[in-house]
Amino acid sequence: MNKFMLNETSYHGAGAIQAIPEEIKNRGFQKAFVASDPDLVKFGVSKKVTDLLDAAGIAYTLYTDIKANPTIENVQNGVAEFKKCGADCIIAIGGGSSMDTAKAIGIIITNPEFEDVRSLEGVAPTKKPCVPIIAVPTTAGTAAEVTINYVITDVEKKRKFVCVDAHDIPVVAVVDPDMMSTMPASLTAATGMDALTHAIEGYITKGAWELSDMFHIKAIEIIARSLRDAVKNGKEGREGMALGQYVAGMGFSNVGLGVDHSMAHTLSAYYDTPHGKACAILLPAVMAYNADYTGEKYRDIAKAMGVQGVDGMTQAEYRKAAVDAVRQLAEDVGIPTTLKGIVKEEDIPKLAADAFADACRPGNPRETSEQEIAEIFKSLL
Repeated sequence: MNKFMLNETSYHGAGAIQAIPEEIKNRGFQKAFVASDPDLVKFGVSKKVTDLLDAAGIAYTLYTDIKANPTIENVQNGVAEFKKCGADCIIAIGGGSSMDTAKAIGIIITNPEFEDVRSLEGVAPTKKPCVPIIAVPTTAGTAAEVTINYVITDVEKKRKFVCVDAHDIPVVAVVDPDMMSTMPASLTAATGMDALTHAIEGYITKGAWELSDMFHIKAIEIIARSLRDAVKNGKEGREGMALGQYVAGMGFSNVGLGVDHSMAHTLSAYYDTPHGKACAILLPAVMAYNADYTGEKYRDIAKAMGVQGVDGMTQAEYRKAAVDAVRQLAEDVGIPTTLKGIVKEEDIPKLAADAFADACRPGNPRETSEQEIAEIFKSLL
């Protein structure tokens, strides 16, 4: 039996944020807890939403103690602030950091027995849905607005932990490309490649099936044709990436990921490497590592990436073509090709051990080991 979960409601397209006040009023909410990172507040991105709340007379408290890789402390501080302000819903504005923080806060408010945060790792036995979340992404990558996953950093133990909980999915997703228009090219590239990683890993993961495959192949196709233009801040590219990353999220949230994400989580925990950048650097190498365990799926990936003449290729040829197309896209949008300057060779045994223990690793199509993960890291130095 397969289970598939999505938002109750989602809005898409330029100007979609205009629907937020009506959603809040129709659902009977009285006060919003707006979670957004400091940079989005500083540059006026969050204000696009709070101005709508002001105009509609909706009360809110703004919470900005959120880091790029949100920490246990960020969550605990947010829980305390939520209790103090008397809100009854959360509006998460931002990328994965804001949404992951909001999900953890919302879960703990309704399931206070998990207030230590660490006990939420993995598939925690929470009993109640989190505080209702309206999620407004400002990056086209994480798809946290439609997933049941979130990731928190344990600074003390230098590790990230993945939480998978059907109770944390936002009730409303508002995917407005206008909210993403201020992203710099480097962030657009990194988050876009994160979305591509979601789609590719979700397509080949052990849990994949026909319904999830439909979303993932379409997401690869949309991202492949949109990301280069989005990095140049093209309107069509921005709109394409806003949709493509969401479609990828619809799939992978329900079937899982693989070792690329496991390895990326360790890079963020150790070196504070941006998650999307880490995923992107790793992706071609991990795809090559997994190729022999993917059946004919790389044929579909190559086609979706826009490779010509795939039907006339041998299995070895179309597998290589798929990897090469992903590598070329990454290079075209400015993603580094190596981990030089990021990874310290002496850290690799610990990085590999942590990646092997990560919750995403069991979904990888190829059974792996700490030693093999270490070899992938070394190959990129």
